[in-house]
Amino acid sequence: MRKKVDERIRTLIENGVKTRHRSMFVIVGDKYRDQILNLHYMLNKAAIKSRPTVLWCYKDKLELSSHKKKRAKEVKRYMQRGILDPEKADAFSLFLESGGLTYCLYKDSERVLGNTFGMCILQDFEALTPNLLARTIETVEGGGLILLLLKSLKSLTSLYTMVMDVHDRFRTESHSEATGRFNERFLLSLASCKSCLVMDDELNILPISSHIKSISPVPVKEDSEGLSEAERDLKDLKVQLSEDFPVGPLIKKCCTLDQGKAVITFIDAILDKTLRNTIALLAARGRGKSAALGLAISGAVAAGYSNIYVTAPSPENLKTLFEFVCKGFNVLEYKEHIDYDVVKSTNPEFKKATVRINIYKQHRQTIQYILPHENEKLSQVELLVVDEAAAIPLPVVKSLLGPYLVFLSSTVNGYEGTGRSLSLKLIHQLEERSQVTSNSEGHVSGRLFKKIELNESIRYASGDPIESWLNSLLCLDVANYIPNINRLHPPGECDLYYVNRDTLFSYHKDSELFLQRMMALYVASHYKNSPNDLQLMADAPAHHLFVLLGPVDDSKNKLPDILCVIQICLEGKISRKSVMRSLSDGHQPFGDQIPWKFCEQFQDPVFPSLSGARIVRIATHPSAMRLGYGSIAVQLLTRYFEGQLTPISEAEVENDEDIPQVRVTEAAQKASLLEENIKPRSNLPPLLVHVRDRKPEKLHYLGVSFGLTLDLLRFWRRHKFLPFYIGQIPNAVTGEHTCMILKPLNNDDIDASGSEELGFFGPFYKDFKQRFSRFLAYSFRDMEYKLAMSILDPKINFNDGEPESSSTSNVFLKSLNEIFSPHDMKRLEAYTNNLADYHMILDMVPALSHSYFQEKLPVSVSYAQASVLLCIGLQHRDITYIEGQMKLERQQILSLFIKVMKKFHKYIYAVASKEIESALPRLKDVALEPHSISLEDDPNDAAKKEEDDIKQKESGKRQNGNRSSKSNKKQKH
Repeated sequence: MRKKVDERIRTLIENGVKTRHRSMFVIVGDKYRDQILNLHYMLNKAAIKSRPTVLWCYKDKLELSSHKKKRAKEVKRYMQRGILDPEKADAFSLFLESGGLTYCLYKDSERVLGNTFGMCILQDFEALTPNLLARTIETVEGGGLILLLLKSLKSLTSLYTMVMDVHDRFRTESHSEATGRFNERFLLSLASCKSCLVMDDELNILPISSHIKSISPVPVKEDSEGLSEAERDLKDLKVQLSEDFPVGPLIKKCCTLDQGKAVITFIDAILDKTLRNTIALLAARGRGKSAALGLAISGAVAAGYSNIYVTAPSPENLKTLFEFVCKGFNVLEYKEHIDYDVVKSTNPEFKKATVRINIYKQHRQTIQYILPHENEKLSQVELLVVDEAAAIPLPVVKSLLGPYLVFLSSTVNGYEGTGRSLSLKLIHQLEERSQVTSNSEGHVSGRLFKKIELNESIRYASGDPIESWLNSLLCLDVANYIPNINRLHPPGECDLYYVNRDTLFSYHKDSELFLQRMMALYVASHYKNSPNDLQLMADAPAHHLFVLLGPVDDSKNKLPDILCVIQICLEGKISRKSVMRSLSDGHQPFGDQIPWKFCEQFQDPVFPSLSGARIVRIATHPSAMRLGYGSIAVQLLTRYFEGQLTPISEAEVENDEDIPQVRVTEAAQKASLLEENIKPRSNLPPLLVHVRDRKPEKLHYLGVSFGLTLDLLRFWRRHKFLPFYIGQIPNAVTGEHTCMILKPLNNDDIDASGSEELGFFGPFYKDFKQRFSRFLAYSFRDMEYKLAMSILDPKINFNDGEPESSSTSNVFLKSLNEIFSPHDMKRLEAYTNNLADYHMILDMVPALSHSYFQEKLPVSVSYAQASVLLCIGLQHRDITYIEGQMKLERQQILSLFIKVMKKFHKYIYAVASKEIESALPRLKDVALEPHSISLEDDPNDAAKKEEDDIKQKESGKRQNGNRSSKSNKKQKH
């Protein structure tokens, strides 16, 4: 039976085509195939251009195969079961066979980046993640449609309890119940999206979309050629510069006016050839940053630049950039294989990405990809291009800058790992430096800095409602949510509050503003952020959120300023059976990072059964950094979990257990799809709870996992966190090693066999330090000496007046005798007396260094002396390398070294001088003196001595004979 389609659907599609804005339809029901056909037909009719292309994304299986013969068999089987109408099946098959369809598994969604489609179909809602949502919706052009297919649901609120695939990763052995807060917020946000309609599979608009009660067709502002105002300006710019080389041909490839102006700015800096410019290009996703950089690079080649280096977190990020370099070459009439060659990577991790372009037309020129931390390769560079700079740590970006032309590009919001640390810190510093150099002198000297921002999207027009909805849902555009703090209270006056996640993700107006502000601090503090972090925050059962706030004034009805956010994850409580299975299989499940890594490193089956918390993130307000707010937040968190902030009596504990927890499922109503009215819940607990009013979980330790840097390690060391694991393979992008640290909490449950300060952790920490000192000669040989010293944290001041126990001295002496020979000790003595070169004792230094850093050599040395000892003895470095590291002269280093050796020699001889003397073999000289007896008397003396011997023997025989005769007589009697 034919049915009239709701006029609002047709009008929404036509308005989207006219304004180049995207539209979104959520279809609930199993018969969605028919409506895909209808919506595609309506879009095809409204769009003047060719048939819209379709991207169909799915988890693992299509209902009807994309293979023609398989699909025919499936259709036949469905017809026999009576679940498919033959007429509709023919129409759908015709739609699939008509071409223009691209199928994509969700796990392969990265390959559609950079492509553009007229329609995007997303099935298998349970497999969707925020990253996938952003990545696939971003491929749809202006005027296109996004179709989200949901299987038959009794009510939309049943989405709240839907088990998502990603929840498997969130579950751990002790926290197995994930909550669908993200789905709840997603569904409620659909009601606020102006270009989204939620329908059933018969195109009946559901009450959730009642905000679109009527849609009127929109007029379009176009000139006689059918161009909008922005398109007219871009065309005029292209005509104006058509005769200029190389900018004229290159600007023809630009799609927006912003992009055209950016390319002009780049080319001007290139033609200037003073190499004093730093240009930063900032924009959101899909604005054409990489394309503008690619065109600029081709312009630099045309201008004669020989050495051009490009860097990004991965060469895969540069696919669009290199593509537009080649497009730029084409318009500049360069021929591939004749004028230039493209070199692909042979590294399987880079998936055949372009890593080099060799150009031969004018002279030998190269465009070369380097990894971000390979700054030592930049000696001959003329132009350096840093793409996706926000996804690279700030210190690494700073190390790349130098006396050459630098182009930076950064995504200020998006889904590929973004951060504002670049734009908030580095660009601010570059701007200040540029102003200082231009103000200090009349003529400009030093570096010049320019900032370009792209606002116009390439695929769709400005003001797209779907973009605004997605940015709000996934907290992508949170840069504007960082409020200025009117007054910074002293850290001691601030308090720690627990954030209730049910209320935070309830989509209430105030909760939403608070969430956006929290995410803004994340993005401002961390170089790598992802929309998936939001789902982890919302749904993961083991995760909890805390915020540090100043004194809260209840009389003012406004949200307090967030000074610091801490996200923690509860870990541990793993059964012994799981631990033994993991140790025998060598396999570690998802989650519980610190327990499993500790168990693996020390082969200890007990530690995973302890309960702990890992600090996942700590983010401080940009205006409050380095003022002690992060430290006070960590201190309060530690005191909270040690029970120092929560005075709870037993009665209060019992009452607390009786309070029923608010569940997400309570929001589900027993109503049909066409009747249910979806709105934010009203019976929610307070958003913020002071930690003294909440019972803490009983924990044995706090832990952190992070990329190892000196500043971060010093920060955590100040709070008594100590390392137990450092990854031997550095991160490919940052060059940082993964570090895990631990702090035991005051707890009576554990029998501490270690020191009082470290508790149970003492023996493990000692073992870690011993292993790390051995690894310094191998995996950590290139580690900076300051970082290595901070990790080892050696005791360099010993109380000389304190007498050492004889047993300790004997143990040390015994180990010394096993390692060194007496001759080794004599060589050491010769060196300390300046009678031998330091090369003579280099073989002894590693053993002495290990003994010192294990506190077996209780000798007080300075920090500089200990550092020299570490570099030579543990890292096996030569003096030239240490000169560069410590910025000292060669003689100073050798002076520090000999002072340490003198102290070691003095101590060793004080302990073992007698044993060494007695064990040392001596060669004695033979003294040649005259005999006391003359040669004449010598034979006479010998003859006399022989006669005396004979007489003694004879007298002995007589005595023996007499004794035997007497004994015989006695026997006869």
